[in-house]
Amino acid sequence: MKHVVLVFLLVALSAFAGAADPAADLLAAADAALAEAQVSFDFDAYRGQLETAISLWEEALPLLAADDRERRAHALNGLARAYFELAEAYLEAPAEREADYKTGSDYALASLRLDPTFVATEAADGFRAALYSASDVGAIFWYGNTIGQWYNYHQIQAIFSGIKDILASYERAVELDETYLGGGPHRSLAAFIAQAYFVLGKTRDECVEHYERAMEIDSSYLETYVNYAEHYAKATGRDELFSQLLATVDELGKDPAVVAAWPFYNYLALRRAAQLRP
Repeated sequence: MKHVVLVFLLVALSAFAGAADPAADLLAAADAALAEAQVSFDFDAYRGQLETAISLWEEALPLLAADDRERRAHALNGLARAYFELAEAYLEAPAEREADYKTGSDYALASLRLDPTFVATEAADGFRAALYSASDVGAIFWYGNTIGQWYNYHQIQAIFSGIKDILASYERAVELDETYLGGGPHRSLAAFIAQAYFVLGKTRDECVEHYERAMEIDSSYLETYVNYAEHYAKATGRDELFSQLLATVDELGKDPAVVAAWPFYNYLALRRAAQLRP
């Protein structure tokens, strides 16, 4: 409950001071709720922090002017990420997870459409061309992640249209900022190729360069090793590589500084690694 108290104190203090920009107070309080999680991470508490941030961002959005692109993008990208993380880690019912992935993708798409170039390209050349014209790495990355997970519940639609949109999202994210979220664009692209290579007209081995590049960018992001182990090494019968990757996760996971670099995602990665071991 500590994070709730902190958030409401911030909002109350701003109101008491007669702040002229209530949206700014809401955005600051949302950021504070998640910043606290980075300082002292507790997996069970993090769900409440995510839900608090979601509530504050959603309250702030109607207060922001339509041309306030920077702050609208901040809130929309935060919402896309938060709904993704809730669905990934805390929701169990398939219908609830599907709904949150869709909500997250809608927010990410709204963020993409803040860019006049994206809108003009979509109107002239279609949606996929617009994805390749995106300029906000956060918006395009979280769109790829959320819509990609939503398509798991709509696989026919994914095969006929969505799969190339996911690929476009990750390829554009790599072009914009390959270092985002600890090499996230390469990591997501690698996992996507490893699992959907046959639909994409690629070979599974093409994922390797992206896994390796993500590890070069940030060796403390343990999900990269776990994805590499599960979706490539295990799937292709490379037992030695599989064991090496999980051994690396074990070793890095003993270092509190490594774990604290990405507390939420490293927590999930360590849990998955334990489940993957024979």
